[in-house]
Order: sequence, then C-alpha cells, then structure tokens
Amino acid sequence: MGFTNTVLIVDDEPHVRMYMKLILKKVGFDNFIEAKDGQEGIDLYKLRCPDLVLLDVNMPVKEGMEALEEIMQFDSTAVVVVTSSVASRQAVEQSVELGASYYIRKDTPRGEIVDQLDSLINDVWE
Repeated sequence: MGFTNTVLIVDDEPHVRMYMKLILKKVGFDNFIEAKDGQEGIDLYKLRCPDLVLLDVNMPVKEGMEALEEIMQFDSTAVVVVTSSVASRQAVEQSVELGASYYIRKDTPRGEIVDQLDSLINDVWE
C-alpha cells in the first residue's frame, strides 16, 4: 500500500488529539483518524492501515502497550510513535522492544515535537 498521508491518533483525551493534529499538520499530514482507547485504535488500524500511529500509553479499555503489541503483530512494518506524560526508562525500552519507532513525552515543547516527527518522517519515507 502506498503513502496515504494518514495518521491514526489514539488518545483518550480529545484536547490531546486536537493538539497532535495541529503538530502533524506542520509536518505535512492532513488525513486524520482518531481513536479514544487502545482497542478502538487497533480496530481502526486494521481497517485503515494508516502511515503513522501516535499512541498514548495510559488509556481505558486497552492500554497503549497492549495496543502497540497487537498492531505490530498485525503489521510488523507499522510506524508507531508512543506518546506519554511520563517517560520512564522502562516505558521507553518496553515500547521499543514491542516495535515502536519513537517515544515522545507529551510535555515536550511543540517545536521539538515537530522536529522529532519531521526527522522520523524523513527517515522512514524519504
């Protein structure tokens, strides 16, 4: 499947999903799919196969790490960026072990998030 310019944002907080959309627009994405929990994120990933997933760690119904594991089992080439309010070494290592491409703290300054995502996009699709 070719590049569709589509991002799946999985976060239980609507304002965070909106904030991430604004950031992703800065790096060139314009098609967004939103999920409010890990299970919905898995289901939407399987249905739509977006180019990029931003996946929160702490969510109801199904936690982000469980969702990450299921998405990677479904598609080992998925590009998933884990987002969280906390960035413990253990959480970062676990996300990488499960197949995440990147880990971003939500409180990272907006410009740095843009730079990090831009760098990831250039590494993956250029």
